[in-house]
This record gives sequence, structure tokens and C-alpha cells, in this order.
Amino acid sequence: MLQSIRDGSRSWGAKIIIGLMVAAMALFGVESLFSVFGSDPNEVASVNGEPIMRQQVELEVQRALRSGQVPPEQERALRNDMLDQLITQSLLTQYAEEGGFFVSDAQLDQMIVSLPEFHDQDGRFSAEIFRNRLAGAGYTPLSFREELRVDIKRQHLQQGLAFSDFSLPSEEERLAELQRQQRDFRYFMLNAADADVDINVTEAQMQTYYDANEARFERPEQVRVEYVLIDRQAMVEDVQVDEQALRDAWREQNQSADRRVSHIMVTFGDERSREEAEAVANEALNSLNDGDSFADTAARYSDDTASAEDGGDLGVISRGFFGDAFDEAAFSLGVGETSQLVEMDGAFHILQVTELAGPSFEEQRDALAQEVALRDVNDEFNEQVQRLIDESFAADDLKSVADDLGLTLNQTDWLARGEGDGVLSEPGVLEEAFSADVLEEGYNSEVIELDNDRRLVLRVAEHRDATVLPLDEVRDEVEQAVAAQQRQEALQEQAAELIALLRAGDAVELEWLEANNISRQSDSTLPQALVGEVFRMPRPEEGESVYRAVNMPQGVAVVALDSVSIGEVNEQMTSFVAQMAEQLRAQSVIQGLMDDLRSDAEIER
Repeated sequence: MLQSIRDGSRSWGAKIIIGLMVAAMALFGVESLFSVFGSDPNEVASVNGEPIMRQQVELEVQRALRSGQVPPEQERALRNDMLDQLITQSLLTQYAEEGGFFVSDAQLDQMIVSLPEFHDQDGRFSAEIFRNRLAGAGYTPLSFREELRVDIKRQHLQQGLAFSDFSLPSEEERLAELQRQQRDFRYFMLNAADADVDINVTEAQMQTYYDANEARFERPEQVRVEYVLIDRQAMVEDVQVDEQALRDAWREQNQSADRRVSHIMVTFGDERSREEAEAVANEALNSLNDGDSFADTAARYSDDTASAEDGGDLGVISRGFFGDAFDEAAFSLGVGETSQLVEMDGAFHILQVTELAGPSFEEQRDALAQEVALRDVNDEFNEQVQRLIDESFAADDLKSVADDLGLTLNQTDWLARGEGDGVLSEPGVLEEAFSADVLEEGYNSEVIELDNDRRLVLRVAEHRDATVLPLDEVRDEVEQAVAAQQRQEALQEQAAELIALLRAGDAVELEWLEANNISRQSDSTLPQALVGEVFRMPRPEEGESVYRAVNMPQGVAVVALDSVSIGEVNEQMTSFVAQMAEQLRAQSVIQGLMDDLRSDAEIER
């Protein structure tokens, strides 16, 4: 399809068509062409036909990073985890909806107002806290409600499955007994230095090992990739933002923020005409303009004696408290600014904003500078993106595109599917390199929208198929593996000889290391592989020992299990084991459902 478009792109008809395409993209975005040219390139997976978009994955990644619970260096692995999580959630959601699970609007409202995260200091639901915390987590109220609705459906499904299974009291008692069991044992380590063997790796041994472990030496299908990236964030690094622009942005950003307001009120009606009140109010305004303090002026002129005693302070005001006229004046002022006369409710008011209920200008300076700079380069960014779309579409390489746009042509080493660092690790990006058009036909990729600030086009520079590397290329690795195998086998033979002597009751001089009262939960420096094997050994007869050789990463351990005790009954442990058994059973049931759903589902990544 793309080849036919490119082949005909020199004709007048093709130029007209491409011109219309460019106009459509400029007016409606690249999404306007998806119905013509196939599926959305931002779709990173689909579950039974329902798409999962790159933006969904990126949003979940950013939420996780913003929470501070995931280190930034784990961002790549996090993206893959989040995609798997979204696939799982989609499967559960589809299953729940097919089963008729329903959550009403009233249930959602009750759930939201009862969440302590949205309560004020008095324990009551606060719409302001609700909006602020949603904004901080990257949600709108509507998107939060819909995600909560789906989440509740999934929770009901999982809880129903979990409660459908149970443990018998005898099972829980037996589990608790096993859990608190303690073992006394001794062990002696044989390491590589103890191996009584002459290492002599022959060609035949290497060939045998190589043939038996071919999968270990398989090199996957790989590509070397070239790509160009337009990054709006990088474009603002050299942009200088003047002070007035920052203050205008701060005013705009905080125009609806709650603020502390003071006022001077001059009433009219029974004792004073409107004209007389206006004259008094103007006299107060002139006094302020002459440099008198607002507090002193309020004390002299304001008819609101309660607030006048406190310098005219009305406290912190939100929009809508005093009506449109008040809002128009108060929310157009910066901190320390004073309004002209505001007529409302039978009085003239003079307003002054004394404080904003939010970060100060200096606290927001860096964020404002970034925001203003991004806005300043917005047109240039959009122009660059449009040029990238136009030029990469028909270009036979990326170098010419990079040169024309003043971009860097980035090149990678060999990469397999699922590999890649930086932008190439983001969901769906490297997969584009293995698509038919890019890999087989040799075209540039579509322009990939990574997020609001980044666009990328890639091209495959080189490709090589999956293959098993020949023995000559991995000879050193194979030789080392065979030598290590020979040493381990020699240690196993020595351990078997020692165990035979011990079982026969012969005197064997070993420097045993003792481990007493070891339980499954013991917080010790013992290797877990060793402790795990000890708890798999059979119980010894009274006064006897049971022996076993345990393979360890750096050698072989000779273990003598001397005794097994039940341990003290602990109600806390018993309760813990019962809860653990319930959780394990619930996890098993839910995992069984997930395995079944995945086996029947059509999942494309």
C-alpha cells in the first residue's frame, strides 16, 4: 500500500491527494488518517479487539514515577509491567462486564465522598481537595469516576472469587505447625579450591555441552536502528523568558485560586444616598492612593465595623462567595493590589488582595519559566513536527531528513525485540522497527507520538535473523562452562564420599558450621538455597542425623540435619498463617481465572 503511494507520488494527482492529507492532518491531527491507512500507531496492544494506547501506558508510568515509589532508573521495566497490568485489567473488566457486574452513579458518589483522601481537617468531603488531588495524580473528575467504576467491578469480581474458597481448621493448624517448625543442623562447604580434579576440557566435551545447550547460545533476531527525535522540552533549554511574561503567567495561573481579601464598605440607603456613599468611597480610595494604609483607611471609612477592626480582612475567599461583581474585581487583582469602586448589594466596596492560598510567585518561578518557554516554542515545535511528517514519508533515508530539520541522527547497536534504552524502551517504539513496512520494505516508520512533547521517526539500518551462534564464536564461554561443570561434579563426588563415611559412623574431621533453632522465617545470614533444602530433608530419628549434599552457586554443601522441633505455639503466628493460607488460596483462584482468560483471549502486542 505505502509502496503504491510512494511510486505515484510524483504525479499531479498524487500531489493533490498528499496536499489534502497534509491539510487534514493540520486541521484534525494525524488521527484523521487512521481510518484510511490502518490502525492507530499509538496502539501498543489489543485485548479481544479492545485497544490499549501508548498514552494509557505512559500515563500510568508517570503516575507511578510521580508517586516516588519507583526509581526513575526502573522506568523501562516499569513500562513493560504497566502494559502487562493494563492487559490484565482489560481481561478482568471484560469478564466482569460480561458477567453483568454493575456499579450505579449513587454507589460511586457514596464511595468518593467517603474516601478519607478527599476529606478536610474536620473529616468532611472537600470538593477543592478532591479536584486538587485528582489533578496532582493526572485525573479529571470524569476520568477518575470512570476508572473507579471499572476498578470497583474488578474488585467485586476478585472478592467474590476469593470468598468462594476456604481452608479447613485442620489444614490451618497443620500449616501453622509447619510454619513454626525449627531445625538444628550443621554444614560444611566444599568450594572450587577443594575440587580434587585436573581440569582438562576436550573438544568432544565442548561439542557435547554445546549440542545439549544450543538454546543458551541462540542470538535472537536483531536490528540496528537509526532515529530522529523532536523534543519540545529540549527546544526550550536556550529560551529566555522575561520577568513580565512570568508574572503574567503566574497571574493567569492563579486567577481562580482562593485568596485572602480585605475590603472597605460604604453603604447607602436609609442614612446616606447613593451619591453621598460614592463620594465617601472615592475619598477613601484617594486616601489609599495618597499612601495611607488599607487598615487605617478601613478603620476611618468602612461601615463594616467587624472587619474594620481587623484591617478590613474578610478571610480566604473562593469564587462564588459574594457574587459576580465581587469575583470580577477580587480575582483580577494580584497580591497587594487594590480595586476601584465595586458596587454591589447596596454598598460601594474597595477590595485588596493580601494573600493567595497557594504557592508564591518565587515558589512557582521555575515551573512558570518552563511553561512559558514551552508555549513560546509551540509554533516552532508544530512546524518541525509537520516537516518531519512530510519529509520522512517519502525520504529514502533519515540522514537527509535530520540534516534538513537540524536534528541529530541517532544510531543504536544491535537490538532484539523488547530491548532498547531511553525512547526506544517506551511501549510500541522498537516494535515499529520489526513491523513489515519498516523491516521488510525498508521504509521510515510513521511519526510516533511518544507524549505531548516528543515525536520520533525510526528506520532499520541493518537486520540479522535469529541464529544459533557457531561453537567457534562462543568457544571461551563453552570452555568455561564445561570446566565449571567438571569442578562441580568433582565436588559432588567428594560430598558423596564424605556422606557415605558419615552414614557408616566413621570418624570424619570436618570444620562444621552450626545453625540452631532455624525456622523458615529466621532472619539469618544463611543462604536461602541452603535453608530451603534443609527444610526439604526428612526428619531424623532420635539421636541420629540425616545427611545431604546441596548444590550451591559456588560449590557444594555437606549438610547434617540433627533435630526437628515443633516450636512454641504462637497465636499471632497461627493467625498469620491462616491469613496467608486464605491469601494464597485466593491468589491461586484468581490466577487460575487469569490463566484461563489469557488462554482464550486474542492478545496482540
